[in-house]
Amino acid sequence: MTDPIRILLTDDQALFRAGLRVVLDAQPDMEVVGEASDGAEALDRVRELRPDVLLLDMRMAGMDGVETVRHLFSDAFGGPLPRVVVLTTFGLDPAAATAIRLGASGFLLKDTTPPFLFAAVRAVHEGSSVIAPNDLSQLFGVDVDRAPAPQPAAFQALTDRERIVFGWASRGLSNAEIAAKEFVTESTVKTQISSILGKLALRDRVQLVVYAHDHGLAGAREGDGTATV
Repeated sequence: MTDPIRILLTDDQALFRAGLRVVLDAQPDMEVVGEASDGAEALDRVRELRPDVLLLDMRMAGMDGVETVRHLFSDAFGGPLPRVVVLTTFGLDPAAATAIRLGASGFLLKDTTPPFLFAAVRAVHEGSSVIAPNDLSQLFGVDVDRAPAPQPAAFQALTDRERIVFGWASRGLSNAEIAAKEFVTESTVKTQISSILGKLALRDRVQLVVYAHDHGLAGAREGDGTATV
């Protein structure tokens, strides 16, 4: 058996943390290794426990979720970083959108169902995002009011095939879904995604989605990089 996914819970409501711990610890592939009641404590616990996934409330007394993510992904923090899923009380939360831009891997509503929570933890642990494709355009429009930034020169370095894959990935499609649409293997898509991330200096697929929306490239078509979403 593989090692369980190590999870750190951060929320200022002890009862909510206790409920999450019960359902997560009941999963054979998950283990809650610690809890924190605010962002500052969470940063200390990340350094101490090295969790794989951090479930992080956005609205807390003291250091809130956005500031926690800002500190966590700063150059000064250092060390192995967990995947971060922020917890919000409503879907189009500007704080959640900002946290994702800063490095979080997605967001969940605090009243989500246990099966969706489990799937989200597993997905971010494997490097995927927790952002529904239908939410992308709305989510990344709520915390800014600006025209897309100019298309970076690095985007021109992508091959035509990579631009097609970039377009599908920017809509939130998984490797399996992209492979089915392009009639290639999942391993081929995985290789292409890795190449795209390297050329664009992006950390993961979540940052690819942010990059696409910031530069007006969501759903980019082969050859010209125009947006279709």
